[in-house]
Amino acid sequence: MFFAIKFEVLNTMATFDHIKIIREVYDAMHAAAYAAIPLEACGLCGGVGNTISKFIELCNDDASTEHYTMKPEEQFAAIRKFRADGLSLRGIWHSHPTSSAQMSAEDLRLAYTEDVIYFISSVMPENEYELRGYLVELDKSYEIRIEVV
Repeated sequence: MFFAIKFEVLNTMATFDHIKIIREVYDAMHAAAYAAIPLEACGLCGGVGNTISKFIELCNDDASTEHYTMKPEEQFAAIRKFRADGLSLRGIWHSHPTSSAQMSAEDLRLAYTEDVIYFISSVMPENEYELRGYLVELDKSYEIRIEVV
């Protein structure tokens, strides 16, 4: 079961039943996840409305296989770049190199940013690349349908 998300578009709240990701962005997430193995990779996604059109990979400051921390200065630089390009922060992305693309208990506990999609990529060797998106509200995660365009 998938849920809908509300984003502000032109100063009006709009509801979307799915999120679109431009093919080049999807491919960049995929490449970043594989390049980081065995560590988790992370980054931010920008867009307009329900379309993700820009991905900025950030450094996993923890250099960990089980969690990530983004450097604040990189986060601020990414947000400034999104704004300069007329985009808004739409998603926070990270990879799971050894598990599925499900929200872990830690992912849910650390999901502080409201009104974004939490994207998770799985790059487990025995599975094909998987990308899922989640809306987090009141300590619960709800999957959002993704369409690659």
